[in-house]
Amino acid sequence: MRLWHVDLIAFLPKGQLLSQWRELNSIFAKEDKHILINYIYEYPKDDLFIYTEMVIAEMKKRGYQIRTFEKMNKYFEALGAVEAKTPFKQHHNREYLDICFYNLKEKYIRGQKDYDEDKYHQLCMFVNSNHV
Repeated sequence: MRLWHVDLIAFLPKGQLLSQWRELNSIFAKEDKHILINYIYEYPKDDLFIYTEMVIAEMKKRGYQIRTFEKMNKYFEALGAVEAKTPFKQHHNREYLDICFYNLKEKYIRGQKDYDEDKYHQLCMFVNSNHV
């Protein structure tokens, strides 16, 4: 289980993006605990909401259908107005970006079927441009 670095959502292969939505729904349903995501509970729910909205926006941009928002709506039902901000700012730093990059790089090198060369090169250009 992993929440990919916020700046890499647009570069995720289809499999990882769709898995991200499944993992978010698992958090919404059970408030999963896992060593790679426990940090999210140190932040206000606003951060997870903003992150979720970013994942949804990327899925819609790619034309992927989302069947239900039931778990998400229930999880965030008491959340008031949310101000725009970068979610998980202390954890989604340069070190975490590098960790996620190398994880995605391995998937590309190993031949993940839905990870095309163009998407991988866009990722490399982004990471090498010294973001974060």
